[in-house]
Amino acid sequence: MSEKSSSSGSDEDVDPESGQPVELGGILSKWTNYIHGWQDRWVVLKNNTLSYYKSQDEREYGCRGSLCLSKAVITPHEFDECRFDISVNDSVWYLRAEDPEHRLQWIESIELHKAESGYGSETSLRRHGSMLSLTSAASALSATSTSSFKKGHRLREKLAEMETFRDILCRQVDTLQKYFDSCADAVSKDEFQRDRVEEDEDDFPATTRSDGEYNHNNNGSKEKLFSPASPKGINGIDFKGEAITFKATTAGILSTLSHCIELMVKREDSWQKRLDKELEKRRRVEDAYKSAVHELKKKSHYGGPDYEEGPNSLINEDEFFDAVEAALDRQDKIEEQCQSEKTRNTSSSSVSLDAYSAIGTHRFANKLHSHSSSLSSTELVSALDDIHRFSTQVEEMVQNHMTYSLQDVGGDANWQLVIEEGEMKVYRREVEENGIVLDPLKATHSVKGVTGHEVCHYFWDTDVRMDWETTIENFNVVEKLSENAIIVYQTHKRVWPASQRDVLYLSAIRKIMATNENDPDTWLVCNFSVDHNNAPPTNRCVRAKINVAMICQTLVSPPEGDKEISRDNILCKITYVANVNPGGWAPASVLRAVAKREYPKFLKRFTSYVQEKTAGKPILF
Repeated sequence: MSEKSSSSGSDEDVDPESGQPVELGGILSKWTNYIHGWQDRWVVLKNNTLSYYKSQDEREYGCRGSLCLSKAVITPHEFDECRFDISVNDSVWYLRAEDPEHRLQWIESIELHKAESGYGSETSLRRHGSMLSLTSAASALSATSTSSFKKGHRLREKLAEMETFRDILCRQVDTLQKYFDSCADAVSKDEFQRDRVEEDEDDFPATTRSDGEYNHNNNGSKEKLFSPASPKGINGIDFKGEAITFKATTAGILSTLSHCIELMVKREDSWQKRLDKELEKRRRVEDAYKSAVHELKKKSHYGGPDYEEGPNSLINEDEFFDAVEAALDRQDKIEEQCQSEKTRNTSSSSVSLDAYSAIGTHRFANKLHSHSSSLSSTELVSALDDIHRFSTQVEEMVQNHMTYSLQDVGGDANWQLVIEEGEMKVYRREVEENGIVLDPLKATHSVKGVTGHEVCHYFWDTDVRMDWETTIENFNVVEKLSENAIIVYQTHKRVWPASQRDVLYLSAIRKIMATNENDPDTWLVCNFSVDHNNAPPTNRCVRAKINVAMICQTLVSPPEGDKEISRDNILCKITYVANVNPGGWAPASVLRAVAKREYPKFLKRFTSYVQEKTAGKPILF
């Protein structure tokens, strides 16, 4: 996958004129769903918004989805160096870049847009945080005050007393202040009068002062210079009484304050206990909320890339097995519904091989051939008109299958019989390499009324492939090498949570002639993986490797007298071998269970299809 971006490098992420982050666009792989997996999408980062399109050419038709990055959370994946996730509330985008460098570029650009959006900047956070703190503090204070004093009746009474004492004290302070002001005015007047008397004495020396307190008039009488202060003080204020009252008021305030402090100390323990209880309730509620959100996200995104197959999958082996079984059961129901709509006149039947004689092909010109257990006289025929660049590989594969695939399952081969249904038997050898199950499978079957040529023809012919193959999503012929050899690319239906598989293989059909009349002719189709420039591996699918062969030989039961051979007289013995490397990662128990379940179904389904297609038609030699 190639990725093209409209900007690259951190120095170019900001427009030098406007100071705003520049637009960034490029190809990223986006997780769609568990059916289609990863798909390449054209992603655009602009104006604090991340949008994606099916392709760059379809931008004019509008985006297929967008995310506002103001409150987005960008999470680089822990194990996948090319992947990062963007979540906004319950919406999550799973994205993969071409390489770690491009992932870093996208993450830095997204963070830059997010920082410049008005949220997330230091100034904005400080401003929003301060407002939030003030509001929260005010609300908390209000709630605490209301709840704390709701039942504190004695404390409220004491506070009311303090309110009364405060009013009294204020009035007393006002009274004393008036008294002090009057005293200040009186002192000022006395000083003024004293100064005037001293000046008059200087002007009239005959006037004398006796005892320092009286002036002697000309008529011989005395006059007080300063009149003594009255008992009530200036302006009729009882200073002594006010002082006593002021002292009693302050003593009452101090006593009430002491009482309030004592009540508060006594209630502190109960308040602390209530606070601890409230905090514990809040903690439980927050934990329940986080758990509910986690479960909701888990259900919402169950089937996301973190739940697909892989060594770091969040789904355990038992859940993986159950999910695969459920998906296969659904496919079986769909297949049964399709099959129920068709009427079949023939069905596969099991017969004994002893009823058929070993009659060679020379006895029946242009008729079916007999079976012999000896392969020593078979000769590999290389068609001169079937020459192409893979000819050597094809001939080698055919020879290996004729040498080893038809060998008996006994001896040192370690084949284990896993299924036996009538004449059909399925064997397996357990092989693992680097933790990947590579179990070779071998199946033998006998089908009445069809020839080896017919079976191999329908198995090889791509025109009828989708008529009997139910596991394929789509396929196409990448290259036709010759009349008997083609290169095929096919994708298989995904069985979640396993990743989707694709296969690129060469398929060749061969007829192997017998050298004497007692040996049968053998038809063979071999499919083995190859590489091709027109079908490279993609991120969407895991590329599987295969080496498969369908080997068919025909047995004949001689008709009575001069009767023509009919389909009742022929029997096809099938040997099917498969060596598959599934790639990727999946539990060994799951792979073996799927193989054990699906291979017999495939063989019965295919042979029933061949019987149906050939019924009533001329026999194909």
